[in-house]
Amino acid sequence: MTDEAPAAPGRIVLLTASHRVAPGLLSWPAWQTLRAADRVLCADAGHPQLPYLREAGITVERAAPTARELVDDCAGGRTVVVVPSGEGDGTDAALTDGLARLAGSGRFRMPDLELLPGSYDLPGARLLDLVQVMDRIRVECPWSSTQTHQGLAKYGIEEAYELVEAIEDGDGDELREELGDVLLQVVFHARIAQDGLDEAIEPFSIDDVAATIVEKLIHRHPHVFGDEKADTPEEVKAHWLRTKAVEKQRDSVTDGVPLGQPGLALASKLGGRVRAAGLDVPLPRGQGVGYELLALAVRAEEAGVDPETALRAAARAYRDAIRAAEERKSRGVAEK
Repeated sequence: MTDEAPAAPGRIVLLTASHRVAPGLLSWPAWQTLRAADRVLCADAGHPQLPYLREAGITVERAAPTARELVDDCAGGRTVVVVPSGEGDGTDAALTDGLARLAGSGRFRMPDLELLPGSYDLPGARLLDLVQVMDRIRVECPWSSTQTHQGLAKYGIEEAYELVEAIEDGDGDELREELGDVLLQVVFHARIAQDGLDEAIEPFSIDDVAATIVEKLIHRHPHVFGDEKADTPEEVKAHWLRTKAVEKQRDSVTDGVPLGQPGLALASKLGGRVRAAGLDVPLPRGQGVGYELLALAVRAEEAGVDPETALRAAARAYRDAIRAAEERKSRGVAEK
């Protein structure tokens, strides 16, 4: 007389899918598992995947079994696929916690438990979350819902300066945060433009913003996306300047230079435009520090030095010297 072999414990598959990927776009292993499963369960009647699963001929039962019920249902080698709701109502956590308790008790022969990602986030997918959050804030927040391009302009300047400071500090955590703050300004302005409340501006969305910069980047990098060649940074810059000149059709090399930028940066930018155009324009002569700074800024640009960055570095060294002097003075007072 031989002992009967114990029944196979079966298999529980938790099928997850990214909400940032269109429903129905599941991986081939996910579709294979769904078609071969003995049961497919989902507690959420409004789950976005359900219409696509049913269209593909997958029978989905609306059920929220307990961990013990699910283990029993897998007896005999059966495969049960559970499509988690992902709604944060505790249903999914209760099931996984219950399975963990059963396994830890040692009193049950547990089925194989597999977490099967049905879809994955693509690079940049979290930007969709940002757009969705911004949409909701724009509608529901009393402050955000009343903001305009003009009202937010000062924050764009502040965030840009804070980003530069984070870069100069070399702090990765700070840099990541400040990049997020700058990105918020872009998404916020695009959301305002989407509302179409400013009669002077044709409405556009964040997708239009992205499409515009993608088109620009492709057009200005023919050595990457076209047949032109560029083996050095100088050749790349030459390509960029040529395509930019054709795009803008400017009457002067000074067109497009924002006069509201810091003085040293403005002087350096003008000097760079003149040099790139091969123009011979003597610096204006005059009395005062302004003309001296102008000459220094142009000279720095010619030497490949950003005068704003150089001055900030010197100013930071000056700040450190001030703090050191204050500390010495403080110690001296304390010693007395």
